[in-house]
Amino acid sequence: MATHKSAEKRARQDVRRNQINRARRSSIQGFIKAVEHAIAGKDAAIAARALREAESALAHGASRGTLHWKAVARKTSRLAKRVKVLKKAK
Repeated sequence: MATHKSAEKRARQDVRRNQINRARRSSIQGFIKAVEHAIAGKDAAIAARALREAESALAHGASRGTLHWKAVARKTSRLAKRVKVLKKAK
């Protein structure tokens, strides 16, 4: 348990940041699932639109420090590659 005033404040801030980061991470996972669902449904137009939204959400998560920028780049790249293959198939 924190005993210094600054440590107590930091503990309070950590609880709040944890809630915010958890909500943001959950939201981002929803965007990723939307892309994967569109890919599974073989709908290139919907997948491309969902990918744009997912890229934006992922980039925002990286800029806010919720996700590591290299993890964001990897996820974005892998999703984009799958959408590109889907577009070529049509």
